[in-house]
Amino acid sequence: MKMKIILYPDGKDWLKLTQRPSIQVKELNALVNEVFEKVKKEGDKAVLNYTRQFDKVNLKSLEVNDETIKSASQAISSELKQAIKLAKRNIEKFHKAQAESSKKIETTKGYICWRESRAIESVGIYIPGGTAPLFSTVLMLGIPAKLAGCKEIILCTPPNKLGEISPAILYTASLIGVTKIFSAGGIQAIAAMTFGTESIAKVDKIFGPGNQYVTAAKQTSQNFGVAIDLPAGPSEVLIIANKTCEPAFVAADLLSQAEHGIDSQVILLSNSEVIIKRVLAELNAQLKKLPRKEIAAMALKNSKAIVLQTITDCIEFSNLYAPEHLILAIEDSQRLISKISNASSVFLGNYSCESAGDYASGTNHTLPTNGYARNYSGVSLDSFVKKITFQNLSKQGIKNIGPAIEIMAETEQLFAHKNAVTLRLKNL
Repeated sequence: MKMKIILYPDGKDWLKLTQRPSIQVKELNALVNEVFEKVKKEGDKAVLNYTRQFDKVNLKSLEVNDETIKSASQAISSELKQAIKLAKRNIEKFHKAQAESSKKIETTKGYICWRESRAIESVGIYIPGGTAPLFSTVLMLGIPAKLAGCKEIILCTPPNKLGEISPAILYTASLIGVTKIFSAGGIQAIAAMTFGTESIAKVDKIFGPGNQYVTAAKQTSQNFGVAIDLPAGPSEVLIIANKTCEPAFVAADLLSQAEHGIDSQVILLSNSEVIIKRVLAELNAQLKKLPRKEIAAMALKNSKAIVLQTITDCIEFSNLYAPEHLILAIEDSQRLISKISNASSVFLGNYSCESAGDYASGTNHTLPTNGYARNYSGVSLDSFVKKITFQNLSKQGIKNIGPAIEIMAETEQLFAHKNAVTLRLKNL
């Protein structure tokens, strides 16, 4: 399967070229609303029925019992356990460094203000299953949740065709301290965490990537008072490569995203037609050897290789596209950092493969997609806390700022506001 090659497109056509593949929004929203209504009314029964309908699995219960979780440790290799623990250490180290210390600021003599973090008490994390059970996402979401101090961390993930959950997911969830695990995926899992059911607790915020159905469901959950981390749909990567790149590396990075799912998208940009041809030759050779080549080939149908006049043009196109993952396959890529304004996570140079960020570098791989990097950040420690402001006003402080408050409140015709200050000033 060959990617579509586009040579030197006019600037007025760039926006059209940044569009992602999508399904009919009207049909998608109708399905989401239908599932939400059913789950709200029928709870576990609806979740089980939709699991039977969508996942073709007939479950008797949703919660994964302790015995199954404990036995998962025996089902995976010691090498994998060590790899998971290495990634855990790096992710913990990177996210611990994000903690903010409280600073008290005297804005006016006698008036002290500060801000403190408090954990979101109950969070739900959604872990994609299906063709690729993403146990790595358990690390990315569970670790900062634990570091933040969230009291309840529940996990929902779809079962496989045998009604089972990947042992790697169960082991990782147990390792980091997830509170409860449920066999539930897709729209019905998001609805369950939104409303709560007999088994699945209602949460305050929902985290996790997923397909367009999961993304739409998360966005709908906000209508019912539940927060979400970010819009995270099908995975994507944009790679900018020049003559200093290693074509085999670039091809491997493109395929690493393409194999996620048929709705994934990969974009290759270069200022050289020769480099595009060399990368695509490598891509076709590597594709034949992949176990998930059918999935990757389908994703490549939605993908493009674009030749632009300069690397500066490539950066400008990338900022317009706002990719989830941006790889600069350029030897002196550091010089381009200041030009990047829209990207979720950036990988610099020939040896910074996106796979490192997906698994073990320490940065978080739960990132905004579909152009949302223009206005969202990836998941961090801050995603699991809210900020509370405090202020302490002394007698001297109210004397200093009171008159200004009075005149501002009076101008807005909010006389009770003014009076709250006036009474205090008269009392001094």
